[in-house]
This record gives sequence, structure tokens and C-alpha cells, in this order.
Amino acid sequence: MTHYAEELAKLKESLLAMASHAESAVSRAMRALVDRDDALARKVEEDDNVLDQFEIEIDDTAIHLLAKAPLATELRLITVAMKISQNLERVGDEAVTISRRAVELNTEPQLKPYVDLPRMAAMSLEMLREAITAFVNREPERARAVIPRDQDVDDLNRQLHRELSSYMVERPTTITRCLRLMVISKAIERIADHATNIAEEVVYLYEAKDIRHSDIKRNET
Repeated sequence: MTHYAEELAKLKESLLAMASHAESAVSRAMRALVDRDDALARKVEEDDNVLDQFEIEIDDTAIHLLAKAPLATELRLITVAMKISQNLERVGDEAVTISRRAVELNTEPQLKPYVDLPRMAAMSLEMLREAITAFVNREPERARAVIPRDQDVDDLNRQLHRELSSYMVERPTTITRCLRLMVISKAIERIADHATNIAEEVVYLYEAKDIRHSDIKRNET
């Protein structure tokens, strides 16, 4: 293996490690919410700098590789790696948002059992895992299958917002808790958006087709 090929392999490895950290951050943030665990929530926030550092290192490696005039396929891989790392860093930011709201929610009695939020989080994380697996296994069709699933998470987010809005009208004392739960729901919905972004980048990487902002992704399963 040439030095250049080794650097490309290292770039992929860093991306996989970053994806694992991002997924773990979301899982732990949700566990902190459900278990009302302040210490775990604060640990998620403290560990966010790990993802920030991954993004910086991946960008540095990518820029170094771009300077070596890569072939078209390698060029796509390098630029896509930068975009995927950016989305993974934002997934980490959403995990921090969930954790912060969880700590605030723990100062008051729990509004109701958490059912929809963990379900939404599980759906979003499964999308993220599938998008990353598609990247690793060179499976653009698998990546395409991730994209329509974003709608299911969007629908759940809207449904939960409607329910919480009704709650606030009927019981004004719950307004603060409802608003915090809305923020968490939106954060989970954004995680699904980032998984979708990654899936679109995987399609671009392996098919050289940019399907962002197009009807193509909405019409394909």
C-alpha cells in the first residue's frame, strides 16, 4: 500500500470512529433523559470536544490529501469525508442539546412516560447506522433507502409538537417542561436530517449523482 493509500484508509477509519462516538453520544443523552441521570447528561456535554477534535483532524487530513491532486474518485471520497464529519459533529451538538434539556427537566416532576422520544431517537440512530454502513460497504442503494425514512421522524416530531401544544393550553403549569420536550424532539428530528445528508453524500460518492434538493430522493425507496 502506498503512503497516499494509507492516508486515505486513515481518513476512512477516523470517520468510522467519529460516527461511533456520535451514535454513542445520542444514545447516552437519551438514556440520561429517560433515567433522569444528571451525571450522565453532563458527561455527554463534556465529551463533545472529542467530536470537535475528530472534525478538525479529518479536515486537516482531507486538505493534505487534496493538495496531492487526487483522481476524480478519490477527490469525491475526500470531499464527502469532510461533509460527513461535519454532519457527525452536528449530531454531537444535538446530543448536547438533549442532555442540557434533560438536566433542566430533572428539576421538576416528569410530565409523562417517555415513549415517542426514545422511539424517534431509535429511528434516527438506525438511519445514521445504515448511512454509515452504506458508506463503508460501498452500497449507494442502501443509502438511498435511508432517505425516505426521514419523513417518518418528521411526522412523529410534528405529532409530538401538537400533543405538547394541547398540553400547554390545558395545563399552563406544564409550559416550561413542554417547551423543553419540544426542543428535544426537534434535536432528534435534526439527527435524522443529518443521517439523510450523509446518505445523500454516499450516493454522490459512489454514483457521482448529486440528489440533494431534488425530487429524485423523494420518489425512490
